[in-house]
Amino acid sequence: MSLLTIILNIVLPPLAVFLKHGLGVTFLISLLLTALGWLPGVIHAFLVNGTD
Repeated sequence: MSLLTIILNIVLPPLAVFLKHGLGVTFLISLLLTALGWLPGVIHAFLVNGTD
């Protein structure tokens, strides 16, 4: 995982997921979790972007 990805995971989780996986279900889940609370979005972004 690059430094840019780590920073985006923390600051803008949906953008980090979008750049890695494109527009799809994973992005929508990240957007929803970030809208519900910043921390769930960050956790999801790290889990999704860290496994690839």
